[in-house]
Amino acid sequence: MDRLIRLYPLFFAFVFIGQVALGQDILKNGIPEFIPEINYELVEDRLSCIQSEIPLTFNANVQSFIEYFAIRDRAYSRNILMKKEVYFPLFEKKLKEYGLPDELKYLSVIESALNPNAISRVGAVGLWQFMPATGRSFGLHQDWYIDERMDPEESTEAACKYLKQLHNIFDDWELAIAAYNAGPGNVRKAIRRSGYKKRFWEVYRHLPRETRSYLPQFVAIIYTLKYADQHNLTTIDQQFLPEYDTIRINQYFHLETFCNQLNLCYDDLAKLNPQIKRGALPAKTRNFPLRIPSDLKNHIVKNRIFLYDTAAKVGQKKLEYLARNTPGSTFGRQKISYRVRNGDVLGKIAIRHHVRVSDLRRWNRIRGNLIRVGQRLNIWVLPAYSSKTKKLYTGTLDNKDKSKSKQTGSKLKTGEKGKFYQVKQGDTLWDISKLYNDVPIARIKELNNLTGNKIKPGQKLLIGTD
Repeated sequence: MDRLIRLYPLFFAFVFIGQVALGQDILKNGIPEFIPEINYELVEDRLSCIQSEIPLTFNANVQSFIEYFAIRDRAYSRNILMKKEVYFPLFEKKLKEYGLPDELKYLSVIESALNPNAISRVGAVGLWQFMPATGRSFGLHQDWYIDERMDPEESTEAACKYLKQLHNIFDDWELAIAAYNAGPGNVRKAIRRSGYKKRFWEVYRHLPRETRSYLPQFVAIIYTLKYADQHNLTTIDQQFLPEYDTIRINQYFHLETFCNQLNLCYDDLAKLNPQIKRGALPAKTRNFPLRIPSDLKNHIVKNRIFLYDTAAKVGQKKLEYLARNTPGSTFGRQKISYRVRNGDVLGKIAIRHHVRVSDLRRWNRIRGNLIRVGQRLNIWVLPAYSSKTKKLYTGTLDNKDKSKSKQTGSKLKTGEKGKFYQVKQGDTLWDISKLYNDVPIARIKELNNLTGNKIKPGQKLLIGTD
């Protein structure tokens, strides 16, 4: 998407002069290729013949992108034609389930060129280019090993939910599509600045620059792919998704080792499971649906114990080491929220929480060293990131440590079953953790059956057991 979004109509005004008026021959692999003449009256008529709930407006902006897809970058268009049967059947099925227009499947072409592993310069990922926060809000799991934004089925489900939500907000498919690119906030702002107009082309000039080209690209790629034959855009290398089944994994699992035992090409398994980023599933994996070629299912089930045991013996320690030490990794860590105080700098905060400055920057999208008082920072700490907290967590404090703990935690109350703290106004789990010698937040949550970080004044929390 990034490459195409930067190609704007003014660029095409001079690129195509003299190329479109007549049908022409250009070289393709040294062989002359005929490109039919583009008759724009005919193009407009063809667009009007496409049955769609989404308006397919033809104008100079759309014309420029049709020229791009049909003439300037025919290799790109052929690549899409080659891959579309891999993913379009899935898109069509999901869109139908959600009662959405079939043409929305072409958004994935503009977003990712049908590449499930596509990553944009701003961190959007997958066929539908979900940003991390948006992906999580629609249930797409992301960690060091797995990123469900790359999972064709999961991400398509999430995209359908998001598109349906956007249409419910704007009650207009063109604006919903614009919001998919720019976010609903930017579209609302454009509507407000236009004097509360309610159509895409009426708010067009108030939209972000990228978004102005987004809908024209969408219309242009629909036309190009539907009328590919008329523009001599054909391909003989059509790709299809092989038939697959699933097996459930509940252990550490090294994919290449598994493939070697089956004489299966690793790339074929990776294409079926693009959401697996590191070629393995972690030890904490539970009920993971691994896609496999259907014809191997019976053999795998019969030899399950041997195959799974072999796949569990390769590379685990190395991958876990990399997971812990890769800059920005959250593997095996607990998230806390820290509010910047007077005198804080990134280095001081990093030392206090036993993390690296580079990690703090990645976790919070900080380019330099500038932070401000009151700013909230996301920090992923190890469950026991110092010898002191490790002792407290495991219950191995010696007498000296216990004495110090009692002095520091003067507000600690002892009950029959353990030590309790009564929450005061403004308290957070992090504050309570600091009050009692950095007892891990995960430990407090575990002892009190807390599923989130929300606590309320007056609540009694069990801090430690006697």
